[in-house]
Amino acid sequence: MALAPRLEHFLNRKGIAFTEVAIDPVANFDAAVMVAGEDQECILRASLLIDLDGTVMVVHPFSSVLDLAAVQQLTGRRLQPLTARQADRLFSDCAPGFHPAIGGAYEVPVLLDDDAADLPRAVLSAGTDSSLLVLDGRNLRLALAGSRRGPCVIKGRTATERSALSLEEVAQKLQQLYRLPPMPALALRILRLTGNPEATARELAELIELDPSLTAQIMRYARSALFNYPGQIQSVQEAVTRVLGFERVAHVALGIASVQAFEVPRGGALGMDKFWHHSLCNAFLCQKMAPACGVDKGLAYLCGLLHNFGLLLIGHLFPAEFEELGSLREANPEVSMGSLERQVFGGGNQDLLAVGHGAIGGILHRLWQLPDAVVKAAGVHQQPEYHGEHEVFVLMVQLANGLLKEQGIGDEFNADDLEALADRLGFSEPDLQALRGDIEQVASEMTELARSLTA
Repeated sequence: MALAPRLEHFLNRKGIAFTEVAIDPVANFDAAVMVAGEDQECILRASLLIDLDGTVMVVHPFSSVLDLAAVQQLTGRRLQPLTARQADRLFSDCAPGFHPAIGGAYEVPVLLDDDAADLPRAVLSAGTDSSLLVLDGRNLRLALAGSRRGPCVIKGRTATERSALSLEEVAQKLQQLYRLPPMPALALRILRLTGNPEATARELAELIELDPSLTAQIMRYARSALFNYPGQIQSVQEAVTRVLGFERVAHVALGIASVQAFEVPRGGALGMDKFWHHSLCNAFLCQKMAPACGVDKGLAYLCGLLHNFGLLLIGHLFPAEFEELGSLREANPEVSMGSLERQVFGGGNQDLLAVGHGAIGGILHRLWQLPDAVVKAAGVHQQPEYHGEHEVFVLMVQLANGLLKEQGIGDEFNADDLEALADRLGFSEPDLQALRGDIEQVASEMTELARSLTA
């Protein structure tokens, strides 16, 4: 256990007393905060901003949301967030994503938020993935001596003062405040058909063929290299009977038809291309896991395919904020989506959206009367410690997201413990390696398939 060298040298040179707290190695500072078990009110984070005149570090409480307009007014500068890569270069002796909130150690001027200035005790990143730095109030002020002070975060009720909203209350408020899109008529008809145990491939094909675009997408799907069918596919019915099977076609068609409810751009970190790539890969892995977990393969596939619809709803209702969220995702690849969503939606009239896209998606799926397992998999997939109804489907989606994260696929960068998730599902390390191999084999085909589905 050790501090980043420049940080340790700075503290020793200034005679600043400090304590190191060892933690298990984690992927990012957000995860370190989760495992540390510290009161978040005493944890400080460093937000790094830049303009033509150089870099500024804003030190503020971990749970607060930086008010960029207030910072710009306070400094008289048009400061913008550094990208994660730029920040990591600045903190070259630190683990990627672990930036100590002590600018003096790195010759970066500091703007200290008023709420952080007088803490009696503070916990900060130590610059490594396996330790945190603890300073008492006096030594914190010594470490940040010379900092400029001012209001740097969005003001409002604190997390302890704000009463938590139940999902039922969030659903009610969403329906009152915003016009939620109904399930498209074709998607609803496909959903009803899948609920009929006597439905035939012909009936499904006839439904799909009502929409020329959906027909073309299903045909491209069946002809993709992913399935490597040696013959010619001339109709949707042939795609169902010869290549894909009733359930897979029904579920993919349901997903494609449902997406038509949303107006979301194709490009960007959270755009439709990336959404489909992530969703198809997650569905593929969930279906692979299903037999070993003793659950229905089709339902597992559907849970993986639809678990991220909350992002589409956010993009549909709030295009400007969605674009900001996508920019933050690109600039901060190591930060959990939950943290980024709280930064974008954690204040003002949209505070209820800070419950996260998972919960929002679960609410939408409930309103659309999708299967309970799909509702739950979407609604709580951002909760790593979930235990409860349809738990196995939630765990499969979470494990799939964790495995995809290793491949740079998807938007979910929540703290996760793949070993623990695998253990809860009864998977061994060789099982995980097999799943990794499965996704590596089809990754390129999935990319092309995702693009074809948004064409």
